[in-house]
Order: sequence, then C-alpha cells, then structure tokens
Amino acid sequence: MNIAANPVVENNDTVYLKDYKKPTFLVESIHLDLKVYDDHAVVDSTLVLQRQTAGDLVLLGRDLELKSIRLNGELLSETEYQLDAEQLRLSNLPDQASIQTQVIIHPESNTQLEGLYQAGNLFVTQNEPEGFRKITFYPDRPDVLSVFTTRVEADKKYPVLLANGNLLETGEVDENRHFAIWQDPTKKPAYLFACVIGDLAVLKDRYTTSEGRDVALEIYAVEKDIPKCHIAMEALKHSMRWDEEHYGRPYDLDNYMIVAVSQFNMGAMENKGLNIFNTSCVLADEEYTTDAAIMRVQSVIAHEYFHNWTGNRITCRDWFQLCLKEGLTVFRDQSFSEDLQSAAVQRIDDVAVLKAHQFPEDAGPLSHPPRPDHFVEINNFYTATVYEKGAEINRMMATLLGKEKFRQGTDEYFNRYDGQAVTVEDWVDALTAGSGVDLSNFLTWYNQPGTPKLQVTAEYDAQKQSYRLNLSQSLKEHPKYPNLKAVPIPVALALFNAKTGEQLTLHSDALFVNAVKDGVYLFDQDTASIEFSGVTEQPVVSLLRNFSAPVNLEFDYSDDELAFLIQYETNGFNQWQAAQTLLERVLLKDHSVEPYIQALQKTIPDLVQHDPLLASRLFDVPTEGYLGSRIDHDYQPEVIQTKRNAVLNTLATALGSFWKDTYLSLDPTLQSEFSQAMGERALKNITLAMLARQGDEHAFELAHQQYQTTQNMTERLGALRVLVWNDAPQAAQALQDFYQRYKDEALSLDQWFMVQAANPNATEASIRALTQHPDYDLGTPNRIRSVSGGLSNNPVNAWSFGVEHYLELAKYLDQKNPILGSRLLQVLSRWYTLAEPQRSHVQNALKALQPLVKSKNVTETLSSMLSV
Repeated sequence: MNIAANPVVENNDTVYLKDYKKPTFLVESIHLDLKVYDDHAVVDSTLVLQRQTAGDLVLLGRDLELKSIRLNGELLSETEYQLDAEQLRLSNLPDQASIQTQVIIHPESNTQLEGLYQAGNLFVTQNEPEGFRKITFYPDRPDVLSVFTTRVEADKKYPVLLANGNLLETGEVDENRHFAIWQDPTKKPAYLFACVIGDLAVLKDRYTTSEGRDVALEIYAVEKDIPKCHIAMEALKHSMRWDEEHYGRPYDLDNYMIVAVSQFNMGAMENKGLNIFNTSCVLADEEYTTDAAIMRVQSVIAHEYFHNWTGNRITCRDWFQLCLKEGLTVFRDQSFSEDLQSAAVQRIDDVAVLKAHQFPEDAGPLSHPPRPDHFVEINNFYTATVYEKGAEINRMMATLLGKEKFRQGTDEYFNRYDGQAVTVEDWVDALTAGSGVDLSNFLTWYNQPGTPKLQVTAEYDAQKQSYRLNLSQSLKEHPKYPNLKAVPIPVALALFNAKTGEQLTLHSDALFVNAVKDGVYLFDQDTASIEFSGVTEQPVVSLLRNFSAPVNLEFDYSDDELAFLIQYETNGFNQWQAAQTLLERVLLKDHSVEPYIQALQKTIPDLVQHDPLLASRLFDVPTEGYLGSRIDHDYQPEVIQTKRNAVLNTLATALGSFWKDTYLSLDPTLQSEFSQAMGERALKNITLAMLARQGDEHAFELAHQQYQTTQNMTERLGALRVLVWNDAPQAAQALQDFYQRYKDEALSLDQWFMVQAANPNATEASIRALTQHPDYDLGTPNRIRSVSGGLSNNPVNAWSFGVEHYLELAKYLDQKNPILGSRLLQVLSRWYTLAEPQRSHVQNALKALQPLVKSKNVTETLSSMLSV
C-alpha cells in the first residue's frame, strides 16, 4: 500500500448537484459492534468493500476518536492513512478489501441529537441525513447500500437492545452486561441505520400481509405512555392494509418496531424496520392530546410506514433527490389521511399548511427548487418546499393520469428500481413508461424555484353561447435562476349556472392545445385559451378545484361570485378557498365583509348538520401570519391585527344568536364517527370564542364549565384559550389547574406553554417567565417549539420583543443543536417586508448575530436571510 504524502485538502463548503460522482467503493456488508457505557461508547466496525471506480477510499467521520484501523486484518500505523476532522482517506486499496476500525464516541454529551446520543435513560440514533458519520467511519452517502449486522451491548439496567432487521441472538456478557445481535437482510444506506438502548415498555400486536407474512408489531415507550400507543398501533395496521390495497406493497420483514423518544429534532424517522418517533407523533389519547394531534399521529405513522417502499426499498441517489422520497411519501400520507376524515377538510388542511409555510418560503430569501442544485448544509433543506411542494408535484401528475394510470406508473417504478438509489428523473421516467403518458415536462417543477402566477380572464359571448377562458402564467425573476420556464399546470375547473347553482356539463375546445378532459385542462404554455360551447347564460367558473396546482391564481371574481361559490360549489375545498379569497380582499383591500357573512348565513346551518368539520373550516379567517406573507413591503403587523380583529368582531355580532344556539346544540359524545365528533368539537370551540367576542355575559361561565367537565383535550384547551386570551376571572385558576393535572405529561404540558406563548396579549416579561419556568427545557425540542411556535402565532409580538427571543435561541443552539437553531431562526426570514423603522432594527439585529455563530446550519440560513 502506498502512503499519500500530503494532508487531505478540505473541499469548499458548497456541494453541487452537477459534481455528483459514483462512490469509489461499495460496501457489500457492515458488521457493527456497539458497546455503550456511562461515559462513552466503543464502536467496532468491519466493512467488506468492493471497488466501483478508480480512486481513494474516503470514509467520513465526525467527532470520532480513532483507536485503531486494520486493512484485511493488518493493523495500520498513523503514516498509512490520512485523517482530518471530517474524513479518513486510504490510498491504493485492492479492488476487494476489509476495513476494520475502532472508535470512541460520547453519546452522553451529544446535545445535537445526531448520530448516537443519550436522551434521559435512552440511547438513541438519528442518522438522516449525515448522522451515521458521528457513529463510525463510513462512506456516509445514500447511494452506498449495505447489509447491516449489528451487535448491541449495554448494562442490564437497559433491558431493551434494538437495531434494524431480525433478531438473531441475545445473551449475557457477564453478570452486569448483555447483548443482542440484529441483521437487516435488505440492503440500505447508513442514514436508515437505527439503534435504541434503554428501559422501555412495549405494546405488541400482529399483522398478516397479503402475501401471508406474519409480522410482529411493537411500539416502545415509557411504561406510563403505553396506553397512549393504541391509536398509533391501529394506524400502523391501517397503513399496512392501505399500502397493499392502493399500491400493492406488502411489508417485507418479520417485525416492525416504533420507539417514542421525547428528545428528537424531527417528527419521526423511517429507519428500516425500527422507526424512531418524536413522542408528539406517536402518543395519542383524547384526554391528553388534541384532535389535531391525533390526526397528525395517524398521518405520521402512515408516512414513516410508507417510506418502507418510497425511501427505503427505493432510496435517493444523493441528498439533492430528497424531494423524491419525501414529496412522494407526503402525497401518499395525505391520500391516506383523506380516508380518516372529510376528504375536503384534509385537502383544506394540507393547502393551509402549504400556503402558510411553503408559499412564503418560495417568495423570500430562502427560496429554492424542490430539488436544489447546491447546498452548504443539507439539514437546511428539510423544508416545506421539499416536502409540501414536492407532494404537490406528485399530486399534479396523479391528477393528470387518473388512479388507474398512476397505479400503472408506480408499479413500473417499484419493479424497475427496487433495491436501488435513484433520481427524480428515474421516478418521472417510470411513471411515463408505466402510464403511457409523457410526464417529462414536470421535471421543470423540480428544477426551478418560485410559485407560478396563473392569470385567467373570461369572455362570454351571448350570441355564440360560448364562454372563453384566457390563461397566462409567469414567475417572479430569480437572480440564481435566470432561465425560468413555463410549467405544466393541471387546471381543474367547473362551470355553474349563475341563477340555479347547477353544475354544467363541459363542452370545450382548447385553442392550440389539448381540450379539457375529465374536468382538467393541462396548461403547459406561456398563454392559452379554452372555449366552452352551449353555454346559454354567463356562468360562474370555479378554477383550480381541489387546488389542482400549487400556484397563485389571479381571476377577477366579483365578491358576489365568490359568495356564490361558498353556497353552490360542490367541491368542499373550493368552498373554503372562495371564503379565503373573499376574506383576504376584506383584510388586505378593504372590501365589504357582508357578502361573506350573507353566504355563511345561507350555507352554514345545513352544513353544521351533515359536515360539521367542513362547516368549522368555513369560519377560518386567514391568520395574521399568512396575511403578512402576502405583503411584500411596508408590512405593519399592528395594522393587520386591527383589521382582523374588526372582521372577527363583525362576524361575532352579525351571526347573533347562532353562536349560542349552535354551542348548546352540539354534543360530540353522541357521535360514533371520530370525524363527526372532531367537527363538533371544532365548532364548539369556535362558537365559544365568538360568544366571548360578543361580550356574552355567560361566555366565561360556559368556557369554565366546558374546561371543568370535559374529558377531551381539544375541548379543554379550547376553553382554556378563551379564558386566558380574554383575561377572564377564571383564567389564573384554570391555568394552575391545567398545570397540576398535566405536569407529568410532557405533551400536554407543551400545550400549557403554547397557550400562554400564543396569547395575543403576551408580553416580553410573560414570554421570558415561560422560558425561565422550571419545566422549560432547552434540551427538549418540543418544549422549545411550544414557546417559540406559540410566540410566532402573533406577528405583532414576534416582530417586536420576539426578535430578541429568536436571536438568543439561535445563538445558544448554534453549538448545542444547530439543526433546531437554524429552523427557529427562519421565523424571521421575511424581515425585509417590514415597514421602517422595524425593518432596519431587525436587519441590524440579524447582522449583529452573524459573527457570533459558527455552525454551517445557522450560518447558511443567516447568510441567505440577509442576501435580500
């Protein structure tokens, strides 16, 4: 073996998609021996390597103390390899080789929650995207797939020893220590490796797949939380059935394990056969968690399970392809969730998230394509654009293909690429080949940033009885992407008789392009027109039904036409969208609120009876944060807050006795369907809040009674918000009672912090008091987010005293947990839209932070935010 004479040259921090090269060596197998002690861990690894291309072997490692390295059994001296803070390099290796390393790591002091770290009495891993290099030296990239055999050894005070795959052996080392050996027969990248060591209880069940495989299902949590795992277990079984029925994908191992961890940066992680979850995404119970949290648990359980095929069996070639696995899997979990509640409401909720988070991201300094072409720190690209916009791209293709052809396309994808690491192009090619429909134009969506503007105008010709739509699309210029192209936009649409509300049959001719098919028109040029014939009267058009594309629609609806759609549109999402558009005009353009109120008065009474959940969503008034994201300059949060409160007060007054009558008529306990009960609880909380706005003298009594008598967290929190946010006489007592009830229930206590942090009347002193409370823990991401997330609900507070809160957190977390620090700092990303002098104040504060942070995560985010 020749020894390289020069030290390893450190690469530029920026990584580019165009520079992708195949790994020099593949890892045929890896044997890990992981021994955990109180103050360190010893990791022995054996890699069986096979050369793929010419070059050196580069093993990535970070924060590792190398004790020894062997090549084909021979111990190497320090002169026979190159080592720096990020990698271990060996030159002139034979085409086949075995590399053995031993390293010391320190999970007990690992606060970054990456790699192997200690969380209370647990040792747990988080390896996506680059955590495995903090465990051992390895070619830590997603296109290196290997068979993992893992031996885990620890003190017997930790009875649970878990890793991926099937359990091969357990035994004793001595009277104090024991071990377990696991093997995952499916090749996987290192980011999917998982290990959990601790003292946990387990909920067990079984599932038989469509192929007859008997699968052991296990959910691990602390003993007192096991009763809160039953909803998750049912969701897991439902997910397994759903994936078989909709995608033909049965599970492939003999066991499936989930572990609930409180100190976890992510929501959950799809590690092959051993999913690690944030407790907020696995523990669910009506007494301790809200309806929204229960829905989220079911959705996330499904999401991580669906990754078994879309992410695990078929994984990403490189991290630039992150939207391939995440966007597709989000689309799949959204489709699954449509079976759990009103499909219209699920779509409303998904689009509300998209518009609240992804659209502002697209419009600001953190804008990037769903598949970025470069990054400094990949953790910064776990974004709404990658996840939510990535899901929308898949939804558009599925909409265009229809269920049967989309299934043919996904079957082709699984057949072609099972066991491989692939790209977005591979996905689109497989869909195209399987369906017989060319989808290559959709690659444009993946490769450029920004939210397209879809402008539509209409012309009605009474003499010809024709109705014509003229469409054009455009994108805001982007300095890093000068050649932006038109994207394919599926425009789902319908026409309604303006007098009767009847939906018309469409007879269309598209000018220069394909016609409308099954209510969908594919608009893939800069401009186009569609003409409908046989239209006897000027109709009302409904565009982008079910939000068929993630675009900003501009169509000159009259306020009366929007009110008409609230009443007559048969698509529940578009009813909501019409209400949102109308309210946005009221709040940002000073239109009258009367058409909205009149439409509600005609629509809501019947809707309350047959779809209370959809009825509750029609009362959604756009949040202050969303409204702020629609303003690109001279944004004044106080002005928006005043206008929004005025609309809410008018709504409270205008519907008069409806609020109390509805509140008193609702009894969710009588509903057998969860979705119906959830809808009634949502309406109860809305009507209660409106009674408080009315100044009803009994509102606080009703709220206090609801708080005291309910056994449901959604109702209890709804009542608590009314009391606290209105400074009711019972507020202090209710807060104290809530704390005493739930002080030992972490997720419930997070809500206690959240309610106070989200209080519109919160002050700098009250927020600081929360952060100084004995139960506030800077080592637990959920607790940090409960305060920071609550504070961000009120832009007036967030942009005043909240700025210092976020900057202090970013500075502290820069070293302790830079992934979380970077994400929290992004709350301030649209600082440049503020009116002066607030704009300059925040800008100067961000600049002052720059020399104080060191991590790539926070530094890159801060640099992007200040690049405006």
